[in-house]
Amino acid sequence: MKMNIRDSLVYGSGFILAGVLLFSSATFADQGTRLLATGGASTLEGAGGGGIVPWATLSSYAGKGQFGATVNLSEVAVDDFRLSVQGASVSWNNRIELSYAEQTFDLSTIGGELSQSILGAKVRLAGDLIYGDLPQVSVGAQHKKNNDYALPSAVGSQDDSSVDWYVSAAKAWLDGPFHRTWVANLTLRSSKANQLGLLGFGGDKENSRDWLAEASVAAFLNRYWAVGIEYRQKPDNLNFAEEQDWKDLFVAYFPNKHVSVVGAYTDLGSIAGLDDQTGWYLSVQAAF
Repeated sequence: MKMNIRDSLVYGSGFILAGVLLFSSATFADQGTRLLATGGASTLEGAGGGGIVPWATLSSYAGKGQFGATVNLSEVAVDDFRLSVQGASVSWNNRIELSYAEQTFDLSTIGGELSQSILGAKVRLAGDLIYGDLPQVSVGAQHKKNNDYALPSAVGSQDDSSVDWYVSAAKAWLDGPFHRTWVANLTLRSSKANQLGLLGFGGDKENSRDWLAEASVAAFLNRYWAVGIEYRQKPDNLNFAEEQDWKDLFVAYFPNKHVSVVGAYTDLGSIAGLDDQTGWYLSVQAAF
């Protein structure tokens, strides 16, 4: 069943409330000691990370024995399309993250609308973003369900749902080049999703999983502002239109541990046969 924005926000609020009840005996994250910005932002698929790439970091600022939660709103507007995302997450102990996102894809030029629901989980396996020599390493899964499958099926998609699996490694250097703090993340994803899954999964050209590379690098200008780039490989499963890799150039602002704002210039390549899809991205996250 398709959700509108109001229903999605209600679902996200319920998701967070369930987490609060489950971990009601835990200390809340805003009482913790994790450094500003180590909670990152929210991706288009709901997981903690950058804008288009999930990071090994976990959402919110929940440290040892602590519970945290986030809600987020994101918009991407390119030449012929607009993507709206509403999401929420809960995390505990800087070890486990659960997330939910509802995506609505407005086909501005050709008409119509697509949507999908994404339920995600991430577990930190080893290492730490800041401390020690090893990077922080996490594994994650995203179960995706396309809610408007008539169009994807018509253009060659093979399935209306699938699971993306990924492993991420991230590391921060507090005194990196130019005496700035730098953060780098590398993610490897196993997926058969067409345009994140908005055009279904698998296709008449390829119907097998691909291993895809995703990367982010950011430099902090000071403790509140960061600039960076992201790159994400995409599968190419459908004969009717080539799917190209995504990239963005972003600016992130972390005024405190409760709010983050990310703006970006995005290049999404060709989508549904319409080339040169460039535009802007804006995401606002509240953390608790």
